[in-house]
Amino acid sequence: MSEEKKSLNFIEQIIEDDLANGVKKENLRFRFPPEPNGYLHIGHTKAIGISFGLGEKYNAPVNLRFDDTNPAKEEQEYVDAIKEDVAWLGYKWENECYSSDYFQQLYDWAIQLIKDGKAYVDSQSSEEMAKQKGTPTTVGVASPYRDRSVEDNLDLFTKMKNGEFEEGSHVLRAKIDMSSPNMLLRDPLMYRILKKSHHRTGNDWVIYPMYDWTHGESDYIEQISHSLCSLEFKPHRDLYNWFRDNVYVYSKENYPLAPKQREFSRLNLSYTIMSKRKLLRLVEEGIVSGWDDPRMPTISGLRRRGYTPAAIRNFIETVGVSKRENIIDVALLEFKIREDLNKKANRVMGVLNPVKLVITNYPENKEEILIAENNPELEEAGSREVPFSGELYIEREDFKEEANRKYFRLTIGKEVRLKNGYIIKGESCSKDEEGNITEIHCTYDPLSKSGSGTEESKRKVKGTLHWVSIKHAVEAEVRVYDRLFSDEAPDAHKDKDYMSFINPNSLKIIKAFVEPSLGKAKVGERFQFQRLGYFNVDRDTNSEKLIFNKIVGLRDTWTKKSK
Repeated sequence: MSEEKKSLNFIEQIIEDDLANGVKKENLRFRFPPEPNGYLHIGHTKAIGISFGLGEKYNAPVNLRFDDTNPAKEEQEYVDAIKEDVAWLGYKWENECYSSDYFQQLYDWAIQLIKDGKAYVDSQSSEEMAKQKGTPTTVGVASPYRDRSVEDNLDLFTKMKNGEFEEGSHVLRAKIDMSSPNMLLRDPLMYRILKKSHHRTGNDWVIYPMYDWTHGESDYIEQISHSLCSLEFKPHRDLYNWFRDNVYVYSKENYPLAPKQREFSRLNLSYTIMSKRKLLRLVEEGIVSGWDDPRMPTISGLRRRGYTPAAIRNFIETVGVSKRENIIDVALLEFKIREDLNKKANRVMGVLNPVKLVITNYPENKEEILIAENNPELEEAGSREVPFSGELYIEREDFKEEANRKYFRLTIGKEVRLKNGYIIKGESCSKDEEGNITEIHCTYDPLSKSGSGTEESKRKVKGTLHWVSIKHAVEAEVRVYDRLFSDEAPDAHKDKDYMSFINPNSLKIIKAFVEPSLGKAKVGERFQFQRLGYFNVDRDTNSEKLIFNKIVGLRDTWTKKSK
């Protein structure tokens, strides 16, 4: 067996088997079919990656189809956001399709099923129908309207379509098997009356097809060869096939290919909510600023936070395709963005918790330019000029008046190197009335300048600090993000609402100072703040205010913090 054969996932193996058994490669066609009732989240990227990945592997078309059958929850805003997200991830679709484009065809096929005695209008309330459905261990009870005549059903269904009935008064059901062990086959709903304007069809329709009826037949109309979906739809496969087979009988001349549904495990991520309904609640209750809040697991939120398409695609590839549900540690996603940005992001210096450092023996009013490498991973990234002076900002936690031998940062009587600059030695510090350090005093070795070639410049010290020249510093707002939920599985608790696990410290807004080269940074640009992490320029930035989002730290601190 070849290495390529061994590396096939089970979906690819299904496709290879189909090709070996007579399916023509030119008939392969896939789709990604989101419902436009919210923004895509990280969980959707697996389905996106699988379908579009197969399209790339087999050079087959992939449709982007919107299953837009519920005008009460769907909006054009969501359609536009989904298109932007899929394109941002780097995927190209063959056709942009909408289930609403097939409403007339679906209606015509429903008429045919009524004529064939395979669908009927039920006039019971939803509560009555639910009682008759039965349970997994008891069979259902047939509706008293199940044996209506074809003529009556056609008349009622036509009146439903014409808007002559109120919402909830009638539905159309498929006539399958009220005793089936698969409860989805117990005469499922096909149409309901919904007198709401649709974002594409306006008020043309007052009856709307249900998802199970619409989804499979849309695949059929588009001649999708393999309908790929997550595991929760596995029980729906029998219904998918029933609808498909009963329509295929009288449509096979126009639509010769009968698609097959296959299921894969969903992407479940720790410390994350994957329900669009629950994410919407976060937006509506103001827990987050919107769907693209950088704490949200939405693709737009990840994009605004600073994640890259490459990092997300590499994450999905690493997770792989499986049949078994499991929870992926969010630390893997964070590792992938670190891995990607380590190669791409320029190194810069910014101080997030500043304290003043005065080099007492540095010549008064002297300034000089130091040369700093932009990215040691990229030779072509070049270098930049960083101004240096005798008064600097360093991180407050990089100084202790007294410290043990394991503290390798600045303390009284100890030497450290300033990044790209000189070796300094702590001498003293000033404090306010409450004992807080307000100013640190040190001396520097003028012969120790990095890269100067002197023996002193080659001298090794254990600590290196980043810094910013106070005179040249650019003030910036930095939004430091932590995980939105403090629990690994916030929606898995039966006795607690997931909202009770909201992390109150998921966002901290601080005033920082950054090196002057960042004064010209553009929205969306990503940088490594040396020793601190990766940051990008937020879209709220303007000519008067520079704003950074913290993407991720340089190391996984959450694991240590949660132990």
